[in-house]
Amino acid sequence: MALPVFDKVLIGGEWVPAARGTFPIINPATEETAGHAPECSPEQVLAAARAAREAFDTGPWPRMSGAERGKLLQKAADAFRQRVDDLVDLTVAETGALRPIAKTLQLGEVVARLEKYADLAREKEIEGLPPVQRPGVAGATATLAAGIVVREPVGVIACISPFNFPMTNCAGKIGPALAVGNTVVIKPPPQDPMVMAELARVVADVLPPGVVNFVCGSGPDVGEALTSSPDVDMISFTGSTIVGRIIEQSAATQMKRTLQELGGKSANVVFADCDMATAVRSAMSVWSFHSGQICIAPTRLLIEESIYDEFTGKMAAASKALKVGDPNEEGVVVGPLVSKAQRDRVEAYVKTGVEEGATLACGGRRPAHLSKGWYFEPTLFTKANNQMRIAREEIFGPVITAIPFKDEADAVAIANDSDYGLYGYVWSGDPVRALRVARAMRTGTVQINGSPPNPDAPFGGFKQSGHGRDGGRFALSAYSELKYVGWAS
Repeated sequence: MALPVFDKVLIGGEWVPAARGTFPIINPATEETAGHAPECSPEQVLAAARAAREAFDTGPWPRMSGAERGKLLQKAADAFRQRVDDLVDLTVAETGALRPIAKTLQLGEVVARLEKYADLAREKEIEGLPPVQRPGVAGATATLAAGIVVREPVGVIACISPFNFPMTNCAGKIGPALAVGNTVVIKPPPQDPMVMAELARVVADVLPPGVVNFVCGSGPDVGEALTSSPDVDMISFTGSTIVGRIIEQSAATQMKRTLQELGGKSANVVFADCDMATAVRSAMSVWSFHSGQICIAPTRLLIEESIYDEFTGKMAAASKALKVGDPNEEGVVVGPLVSKAQRDRVEAYVKTGVEEGATLACGGRRPAHLSKGWYFEPTLFTKANNQMRIAREEIFGPVITAIPFKDEADAVAIANDSDYGLYGYVWSGDPVRALRVARAMRTGTVQINGSPPNPDAPFGGFKQSGHGRDGGRFALSAYSELKYVGWAS
């Protein structure tokens, strides 16, 4: 069967050959080539940004009504829905996601997000302010000041997505950006860019030329050219805090707006009066949900001392039943990490944890039964403290660090003693205490007793987890400017 070859990038409505040819994409489950992606040049990146600039400055998209843009975004959502089943195999092959996750959360969620912003595009763009009496100066007659607040697009948005959920994340960027009238340049991660190329194709096919552009490359020069382009007005980035800092420094030289969703080391606070069986299952999601490659994963497990041994013992015992293997295989719960580099990173952190004095309650190795693929066992560290590197740094793999706490005040102090603040979790049979702890946690989102994520809620982090909020209608503000137009009457 011929491997898919994506050898073109999208600039100003035209798919043109990538200047540097292609580079291979490796299947994380087999270590074999899954396909080829376009390797464009920095010059092509700049051309894509210029095309987006021209489409914004002179094209019809920003000048359409929200209802007109929403209609075309819905058309794009409908078109992508027709492609979901065809793209599952490719998604599994390049991301390593389990097949059900690939179909629902990698691909199906793209449709949901595009539909959401197709609907939200119709939100009113003009809001009237009540008239205000303004006194005159030096005997002048008093006037009545009236005016309107107008939501307008920022301009050209660079949308840079991470490797864990590339298509979903991209849809969460281009959906609101396009809804309010911006034009975009999409840059996928080098690990798994192929289905993102298809997403760009589907959306671009129904929008005016230049509104959606797509660039791709395996090295840092592609991203650097995009973020430094004078034609880019805003950078929307999801990824590591290290790269986020670099982007922030580059953006500052041109006073560009940034929206950054960066790393996380989410505290999962478990009190003795919790529903233990449910809390244990939830804690194990670090292992089962995309092998821990998710920024909101509850990787810092804070457990009240009186149940610490019982709780961690149940987790260690349950880990033995989790099947690690090919993401296409039925019954597999833990798939591969996305790349060799990512597995090497996880292994290095496990070694560090042992050297720091933590105890491996389970895992810590490559699965013995798998000779190929970038797999790693579900891993739990006990006898850990919050000063260890495994408790302070984002590992981005199936590794949990369990830390005991004495009481509520101790739990909050440990939870907040972190450079990150993206997500948090609280488990308690006392809803008043749970809410009190959630309010005290310095993090962008807190879920109590397994409450499901709300797609309409604002999403973003405190501290080094980034800045800005998207999600639902809050994203419309993230990708727009507010203008006040006033007059005297």
